[in-house]
Amino acid sequence: MKSALAIQCLPKTDGTRAEAYRLVDQAIAAIDESGLPYIVCPFETVVEGPLDELFAVAKRAHEAILSAGCSGVSTYMKLVSGEDIGSSEEKIGKYRAQGH
Repeated sequence: MKSALAIQCLPKTDGTRAEAYRLVDQAIAAIDESGLPYIVCPFETVVEGPLDELFAVAKRAHEAILSAGCSGVSTYMKLVSGEDIGSSEEKIGKYRAQGH
């Protein structure tokens, strides 16, 4: 069964926007290290793969922000699983091809 997980990690920081982006980059790096296919979106990153691996990736992304020196992080997730859920590329590829 295929699953997709949207992960949004929000660092709790009183720093600049650049600092928040730096921390989110740490979470995305942890997702990238998983080797699973993913798409970065403005508010969340969507990762596709086996359910147990997705939960492990979400945990690593959450912990990456804490390990980068942030005092706190909130992580929000949306999960879909099924035999025929389609891929992220299938759903949004035509829009990316148009420059959106």
